[in-house]
This record gives sequence, structure tokens and C-alpha cells, in this order.
Amino acid sequence: MAKCMPIRTPVHSPAVVKLPVWRRRFLLTAVLLGFAVLLARGVYLQGIHDKFYQDQGDARYSRSLILTSQRGRITDRNGELLAISMPVESVSASPPDVVIDAAQAKQVAMLLNIKEEEVTKKLANSEREFVYLKRRIPPELAAKVMRLGIPGIELRREYKRYYPAGDVAAHMVGFTGPGDMGAGDKGLEGFELAMNTALSGKDGGRRVIKDRSGHIIEDLQAVTVPQDGRDVALSIDLRIQYLAHRELVKAVEAHKALAGSVIVLDAKTGEVLAVANAPTYNPNHPVNIKGKTRNRAIIDNYEPGSTLKPVTAAAALESGQYTSDTKIQTAPGRLSIGPATIHDSHPQGILTVAEVIQKSSNVGAAKIALTLDKQFLWNIYNELGLGHIEGVGFPGEASGRVRPYKTWRPIEVATMSFGNGISVTLLQMARLYTVFANEGELRPISLLKIKETPVGQQVFSAATANHVKDMLEMVVLPGGTAVKAQVLGYRVGGKTGTAHKLGDHGYLKDKYVASFVGMAPASNPRFIIAVMIDEPSNGDYYGGTVAAPVFSNIMADTLRLFAVPQDAPNNNVVLAGNAKDVKEGI
Repeated sequence: MAKCMPIRTPVHSPAVVKLPVWRRRFLLTAVLLGFAVLLARGVYLQGIHDKFYQDQGDARYSRSLILTSQRGRITDRNGELLAISMPVESVSASPPDVVIDAAQAKQVAMLLNIKEEEVTKKLANSEREFVYLKRRIPPELAAKVMRLGIPGIELRREYKRYYPAGDVAAHMVGFTGPGDMGAGDKGLEGFELAMNTALSGKDGGRRVIKDRSGHIIEDLQAVTVPQDGRDVALSIDLRIQYLAHRELVKAVEAHKALAGSVIVLDAKTGEVLAVANAPTYNPNHPVNIKGKTRNRAIIDNYEPGSTLKPVTAAAALESGQYTSDTKIQTAPGRLSIGPATIHDSHPQGILTVAEVIQKSSNVGAAKIALTLDKQFLWNIYNELGLGHIEGVGFPGEASGRVRPYKTWRPIEVATMSFGNGISVTLLQMARLYTVFANEGELRPISLLKIKETPVGQQVFSAATANHVKDMLEMVVLPGGTAVKAQVLGYRVGGKTGTAHKLGDHGYLKDKYVASFVGMAPASNPRFIIAVMIDEPSNGDYYGGTVAAPVFSNIMADTLRLFAVPQDAPNNNVVLAGNAKDVKEGI
């Protein structure tokens, strides 16, 4: 049988399609260009324009949280609280994180007692990462808001200022108001303003990453711990502050006065133990306080009237031209200088220098001053601090005004001798009397508690100061103008002042400032008290009947409070003198 041979199918080689060279090169170039574009884009995004995208990422997930510092306390000299910060809650939001519907917005508005439109407007501001919805609310109300469970709304711990002494120490302590975002309180009046930097401290911070629900999932950097403000101790004694406030308010109401001020000064250390003003206000609720926030004792100028006469007497003694017994003719109770005439309310005859102070003779004081060198007299005013701020660091402290001596005319020399034509603050007058309480040494004064008694400036000789102190004691004895300033069991020295009030166009008719500045015990003065009553309008307007009793009441309680030994245990206090005893010249 014939062998079959397999049939072989011819194998054909695949056809090789040769592309044009230009197409191969085009594809390769396109691929390389694509990689180049991606590389360039990566370099641009990661190296050149990276901040924009980092900021966008941070805006969505990164948040800066402010950790509020606690404001320092203000205390009196004994550590009694005058201002303290109490923790409260504030409702805040991060608008980009907030997810809220209309019903929830209405609930938030109702709980916080604000308009629904205000809530919606604040939460719609996606460009801000932080807004306050309501600040300083009770914790229980804040808890109700948080129970709504709205992402992006959270609580922030803040502090609300509280003033335990209320209106009693308002003018010294002042009050605060809310600061800017995260800045806590800021001082607006008093020592809250004066010591704002020290009291405020420094806020801390924390930077975190949040998820879309507003939950913190990571800290980006270490927490900066807040630094609380430091405490400030004032020089005032809250016990004496209460006494001064109580007596001043009673006097202002009894005499239907426009206002009044009292300063109590430690005669040895120069520390101010009380500063009271009326009318006053409640710093815990500072509403309708226009005209009530001024610390009149420190920032208001007034003409001191006859409380400045002791300076005239001291200058006379210091000049060597006079002694306490030098006689001066004051009859017939008036003195003409050019077209002007100076009057005594109660004309006298011949008076010694001491009696000029005791009887408060304007004519006698003017005649003394007119014999003294003008520059010598101006130098004494200047050394006593008149015309200069005391530098106690209180906002708005006034300097008073003393004109340059080269411009003084005879009538001005005469009127300044009894406290007209010269302006002072009550603080300046209280300090001025330290020169008579410390044998001629003028003591620096402080509104802050001090550790060491400062060194004063010798203005008068000890002999001169002691002679004038004796004159001041005569003023309070029968026959003087201030018998109502007496204190049972103690020797007292002081001087009354009654001055026409100065207006924009000269002195005001039937408007007066009644004042008294005194010290006790006169044998070794421990305290100085200055009282000023502005525009008493209930009949009496003399310093001896309006201001002196306020001094007496405050001084009596202060001496007993400090258990100061009596230096006149058997004295008989004159409770009511006749009209001639208690009235004085203007």
C-alpha cells in the first residue's frame, strides 16, 4: 500500500508594518512631555505654590484655640477682696465646622435670647474660624445649648469680674469690659485701667486638627500655658473706706449737695487709707453711670479757700518777718486793692498771726502775703506740690494750677493767700497737711500698699510746722471756726474752707465749696482727713458746719478702730457752737 505523505501547509512570515519615523518620534515626545508637565506641576504645587494649599487644608481641619488667662485680683491693704474674676461660660462657634438646620438655629436663638437672624448671619460667615454667639452666660444655660449637639458649636471658659465692695470702693477700683476676641477683660476705669497690663496676664494657645464634626483628633503643637495676671494690693483699708463712704453719703444727702469727696491719709507713711466720692455707682452693673465714674478727689480741681491759709502763715514764719504773736490790724473787715475789695465775713480788730488762722480772716491773710516776696511764696507752693500731679498713677490725675509768680498782681497775691485764684485737688490738700503733721517734712503719698516708709522733703523748719500745727488746733477750740470737728478724747487740728465756686465766666453767685482738712491726735498726728462738699444747698454752706462734722465722725471711728491712745481724755467736745464760733470768711 502506498505510504501517504503529509500535506504541508506553506508558512507565511507575519508582515512587518513599518511606521514612519516621524510617528514614532511624535509618540515618544508626547509621552516625555506628559511626564515633564506632571513633574513641573508637582514642583509648582509642592515647592512654589504650596502655602495656598496648606492654608486651604488648615482652613478645613486646623484650628487655633485660645486658652484665656485669669485676671489678677485687686485687694485692700489687708487682703480683703475688691475685685475678683469668677469663671463663666461663653458660647462660640467655628462657622466652617457648623452643621445646623433652621429649627436648631431657632432653638439656639431662643436659649441665648438673641435674634435668629443674628445666629444665622454669624454662622454663615465661613471666612472666620471663630465667632462668639453669646458671652458670659450661666453654666446651666450653656449646658442646654450644648445638649442640642450641633457640630462646630462649643463652650469657652472665660471669667467675669465681680466687685465685693460694690459702690463703696467703685472710684478706686473701677471696672472692666469685655476685651477683643480671646483678650479677656480690659480695664475701663480706676485701677482696673491703671494696672490693666499687670492684671491681664497673658493668654495661652493650642493648635489642633478637627474632623468634620468639630471633634479634636490631634494636637499640632505643644500647648502654650496661659499666664494669669498678678494681684494688686491697694493702700486703702476697706474698713475705713466704709466709714468714709457712709459719712460722705449722709452729708451729701443732708445738705442736698451736688457732690462730695473724702480722703483719709496715713500721716506717717503717706498711704491713702480711703478715697470716697458721691455720687457713686455699682461696678457690678455699670449702667446709667454718666457723670458718676469720676474720682473727684483725684481728678477734679477746685479752689481750696481758707484751707490754704496755714501755708500763708507758715510762709510768714519761715520768712523771719513774723512770729505767731505778730499783730495785724484787720479792721474794719475789708481791704481795697485797686478796684477790688476783700471782705471778712465777721470783721475783727487787731489779730495775731495765730488768730488770723483761728478766726479765718481774709484781710489778715492778704496783708501778710502782700509783705512777702512773690518768688519766695511761689517756691513754697511749688515745693508743696501745688501745680504738679502727685504721680500716684491714677488715670486722669489732675495737677491743679498755680500761675507763674512773674504774672502775679497784688490782688492775685492777696486772694491766693486765702485760697482763691489757685486750684488744687483734694488729694493735694491731704498731702499738703503732712508737712504740718511731720515737723515740716512733706511725705510722698501712695495709692498702693507700700512696704517701707518713704523719705519726705523738708519744706518748713520743724519749729515753723509745729507753730502752725498749734494754730490749727486753735481753729477747733471754742472761738475758732471748726468746733464741730472736735473728737471726744483727742486733740484735733485743722482748717475750714468756704469758697465761691468758679464757673466759666467768673464766680457763681450762691454756689459754694465747703471743705475741711484736719489731723489727729494733734500731739502726734496719725491720720489726716480731707473733706470737700460741692454746692451744699440746704441753707448751710460753711466748711465749719458742712464739712467739719464729716471729718469728726470719720476721725473718731478711725482712731478707735486703730486703738490710737487718747491725748485729751478729759476734753469736753463742743457739740454746737454759736453762729460766730462756727462761721468763717470766704
